[in-house]
Amino acid sequence: MLNSSFIFLPGIGPVTERRWWQEGLLDWQSFLDRPSIAGLSEHRKNWYDEKLREAQSLTETERIHMLGSRLPRREQWRLYETCRSRTGYLDIETTGASPESGEVTVVGLHRGGNTTSLVRDETLTTDRLQAELDHCDLLVTFFGSVFDVPYLRAKFPDLRFPTLHFDLCFAARRLALRGGLKHIEQEMGIDRNSTISGLDGLDAVRLWFQWRRGDTIARETLLKYNRADTENLVFLADRFYEDMASRFGPSSLSTTLQQAYSQ
Repeated sequence: MLNSSFIFLPGIGPVTERRWWQEGLLDWQSFLDRPSIAGLSEHRKNWYDEKLREAQSLTETERIHMLGSRLPRREQWRLYETCRSRTGYLDIETTGASPESGEVTVVGLHRGGNTTSLVRDETLTTDRLQAELDHCDLLVTFFGSVFDVPYLRAKFPDLRFPTLHFDLCFAARRLALRGGLKHIEQEMGIDRNSTISGLDGLDAVRLWFQWRRGDTIARETLLKYNRADTENLVFLADRFYEDMASRFGPSSLSTTLQQAYSQ
């Protein structure tokens, strides 16, 4: 989907991008192969050619963050497939709804097929979390752009986060899916282990304080709960990316044309 994107070009918005797709300009190379484009002067065509060759170079040399930052925030989902090997899936547990009233208790970060659980007063430090984030070009969360990342910034002000973010909550809204993470998981056929099925954020707070009072079972349950929150983001991101590309990318044009011809 990334190499079908033109909205990072100066002056190009979704309407023009879609018109180009309709005209057969389905990727960067097809644009470069055309000697001229309707509506573009020779000078602007050459300018866009330079921008697209630069985009190809950045992609080939894995400098995706330099290209991705030029995409509108809500369109950074397009980077997911290209950034897959350097994507981090993140979810946090806290004792309060805001940094002013609570603390971060557990940070789960899944990357490269492995999940790391960082725990308050044990392994959760700025340096340890930064070491994990430094391996990521793209962050995947559910509502993390509003909750998880601002919360972590408040508690760990020296943290540097990836500039690219695929927030599944807002992707779900664009796909007409409603409800929170657990509800959407159920709709998508994701079943949780019986020991954590039905638990929510309030239970995570309760488990934390039970753990602090010496309940080792509560510790195991809380970490298992956070691990599920984190690892299930992988399935949802894969599915949402495919659905977004199908609905909002060039492939959606064939469906639109088929519907028009059938009427």
